[in-house]
Amino acid sequence: MASSLTCTGMVWAFLSFLCAAASCVGFFMPYWLLGSQLEKSVSFGTFRRCSYPVRDESRQTTVMVEQCGRYASFQAIPSAEWRICTVVTGLGCGLLLLVALTALMGCCVSELISRTVGRVAGGIQFLGG
Repeated sequence: MASSLTCTGMVWAFLSFLCAAASCVGFFMPYWLLGSQLEKSVSFGTFRRCSYPVRDESRQTTVMVEQCGRYASFQAIPSAEWRICTVVTGLGCGLLLLVALTALMGCCVSELISRTVGRVAGGIQFLGG
């Protein structure tokens, strides 16, 4: 298989893929903020949460749900700022993945990545970051 990338381009493609993978894992993991509530350890990120309080209407108390999961809906994310962060971080991860996968394909397909495409991809990576 011929490549359209130089040695430097292949290193860029590999590092781009590692960065995109790390960003996506960080986006999906609920360990951005750690703390405790109702004497239980809690954590949450922009997309997921672990050990969160829920109002039990039958007993008129607040109980802790000790499991990890996504928010029930976009509106269930705690604040407008966190919603914006979720959208921006998700878009950034998507852009980083797009460039990384294109760069990895450039390692196998000749004439896929030219100097101009490389510069555009670098700009997209800048926006994604």
